[in-house]
Amino acid sequence: MNYAIDLSLRPTTFDLWHVCLAGTVALLSLTLIVLLLTMVISLTRSKKPSVESITQPAVAHEPVVQVVEKIVEIEKIVHAPTPEPVVLRESTPDAALQLLGLLQKEARFIDFIKEDIATYNDADIGVAARVVHEGCNKVLDEHFVIETIRPEQEGNTVTLAQGFDAATVRLTGNIVGNAPFTGTLIHKGWQVKDIILPKLTEGYNPAIIAPAEVEL
Repeated sequence: MNYAIDLSLRPTTFDLWHVCLAGTVALLSLTLIVLLLTMVISLTRSKKPSVESITQPAVAHEPVVQVVEKIVEIEKIVHAPTPEPVVLRESTPDAALQLLGLLQKEARFIDFIKEDIATYNDADIGVAARVVHEGCNKVLDEHFVIETIRPEQEGNTVTLAQGFDAATVRLTGNIVGNAPFTGTLIHKGWQVKDIILPKLTEGYNPAIIAPAEVEL
């Protein structure tokens, strides 16, 4: 027996099977739509890392440069030359004691300084100061060559060029800016060019500035 099916025919009524079939088709269509949306979203997200991967190295260079700069700074510190230690010269007291001995011998310097001058009048102090002054001047003239630092007369205007020796010239007053400086010479300054002290004999004690005197 042969059966002929006419596909052009449409059902005019809906029974339970048709309702189930229509629901299944709608559910499959909704599922397909959800899957398509999920795929589109996943593809969009998968493209973002590629863009970030292009821009990321430019951002990543900053900490690398900082690390390199720190390494260079550390190398400079490690390889920097060690500053030379400051050598402090110890002054021998013999020359100072010898000078005090000469001042005491020629000017009675220690006697004058240690004397209580509060009980003396100005005239007596003036006479004693003249003796001390003459004796001290004699010691300086005989044992030291002393010259002025600046040749100009005190009160004149002088100009200090850039690079002047700050050890020989001391600036006072309103110091603003850099050299050259122009100002008034207040003091010419002194410098020792030569020292001529007597040589000490073996066994001589320079700490004895002036021996005690006993008259018989």
